[in-house]
This record gives sequence, structure tokens and C-alpha cells, in this order.
Amino acid sequence: MAPINMSYLNPRTVILIGIPGLQHMQFWIGFPFFAVCLVALLGNIILLIIIPMERSLHQPMYIFLAVLAATDIGLCAAIAPKMLAIFWFRSYSMAFDTCLAQLFFIHALQCMESGILLAMALDRYIAICDPLRHTSILTPSILGRMMVIVAIRATVLVGLLPILIKRLHLFHSTVIAHSYCEHMAVVKLAAEDIRVNNTCGLFIGFTILGFDMIFILISYTLIFQAVFRLHQKEARLKAFNTCTAHIFVFLEFYILAFFSFFSHRFGHVVPSTHILLSTIYLLVPPALNPIVYGVKNKVICKRVAQVFLLNHGSQQ
Repeated sequence: MAPINMSYLNPRTVILIGIPGLQHMQFWIGFPFFAVCLVALLGNIILLIIIPMERSLHQPMYIFLAVLAATDIGLCAAIAPKMLAIFWFRSYSMAFDTCLAQLFFIHALQCMESGILLAMALDRYIAICDPLRHTSILTPSILGRMMVIVAIRATVLVGLLPILIKRLHLFHSTVIAHSYCEHMAVVKLAAEDIRVNNTCGLFIGFTILGFDMIFILISYTLIFQAVFRLHQKEARLKAFNTCTAHIFVFLEFYILAFFSFFSHRFGHVVPSTHILLSTIYLLVPPALNPIVYGVKNKVICKRVAQVFLLNHGSQQ
């Protein structure tokens, strides 16, 4: 008797199994991820409250930081509820269209975050290399246009991914070996030719992440050249100090992003390691960003201290 070749035509649901090989530990793995999500939500909500309230923070760098905080909140909201439901309540099933919606929001928000980091690098370049024209170049209308372009670019390009997946009808499995709907994890389920999907994913990755990373590196090369031309040591240290938080956030985002991107396509990384690191890549930067920028900025630190002291005083 010939073996049965199981296939699924236009599946309505998919199964997310979480972290392959670590299913017996997923309940406990969920707690540190939950803690990271809480830190991310609390930190970014505080930034979104403090930045509009404090007039001294109504500068391009902190406006970009507020947009970054909103993006990070959206990223946590897109991934955490279903992931924790898988880990804690064994809620593995998910509607196929809902999976595609999650895929779109996760990747679109990642691309928006990359665009915001590029905008922040441009702000630092103008602030250090052409400080007298900083406010006249980065006017509120220019900032608004930059954010609209970042959002449209991410929405249009990432929007191609679920559209191309919907053209696939035959799947050899509906089980996704992941804790969320990642593009290649979904595409690899198809029993049809996926070269267009794979090529489109690579194109979007290089068009957005590659483009942004190259121009951020160019910006910082020019910044460092300008800083080293300063004669006073104190001036050089002050200039470097304004960039350290952004450099840290830039490095953590792109190192983890490219590891996750390439390991899923070309690498031979153990699945459990890849999924853990890709989940860390999505959740840890949103938790670290408000901490890094908050610690580096005295106004934000002071405002946060005032909020907690007022709350403590009112309770007494």
C-alpha cells in the first residue's frame, strides 16, 4: 500500500507549537518573557507620558524616541498575548488569517523601528555636524513627513508578504515550529513553489534593514570625523555622550535582526536556539530602549523620580 501524502488545501487554522524541543519547559520560560514585556510596556508608556509633558524634551531626538516607544508597545502587543497563551495555557491553534495579520504587524513594526533609528541617526548627524541649522532643518513638518514616509514604506513593502502567502493554496503541514507567525516559518509550510516569497522576503530585508543600516553607518562615520576634528577634549566627550544611547540601541537591534534573518534562511542553527533568540530580538530591545535613553537623560530621570515620589507620598 502506498504511503499517504498528507496535504492541506487553503487551511483555515494553523498550529503554533512554541519552542520545538523545549515544550516541557515553556510554562517556566513564559515568566521571564512576561517580565520583559511588563518592563517594556511600563518603560515606554512612561516615555509617552513624560515627553509630551516636558517642554524641554520637545526636540527631534525625543519626538523620534516617543514614536519609537509607541512602536515598541505595538510590537509587544502583537507578539506577547498569543506567545504567553501558548506557553501557559497550551492555546496552540490560530486562524490562518489572524496568523497573517500577526505576521504583517510584527514585520511592519520591525521595519518602522529600523526607519526611526535611521531618522535618529540623521538627527544626531545634523545636531553635531551642523548645529546652527539643526532646528531650521528638522522642523515639525519635516519630522511629520519623515514619520509618514517610514510608516508608508513599511506598510507597503511588508504588505506584500501576506498577499504573496495568500496566493499559495496547498500546504504540506499546518504546524508552525515557532512561538509567533514569522514569515519564513509560515512560507516553509507550503507545498508549492515559494521562490517568489523567499525572494520578496530577502528584497524587503535588504531594502529596509540593509538600506537603513548602511546610511546609519555613513552618518556615524561622518559624526566621528566631525567629533575628532574638535580641539577641546570636553567638547569631544560631550558630542560622543549625545550618541552613546543611540549607538547601543542601533547595535542591539541590527545584530539580533540580521542573525534572526539569515539563520532562518541559510543557517543550521538548532531550532530552539533560533526561536529563543528571535523572540529575544523582538522583546528585549523594547524593554531596553526606555532604560537606555532614560538613564542617559537627566530630565527623564528627574521626571520619573517625581512621578514615583508623588505616588509614594500620596499613599502615605
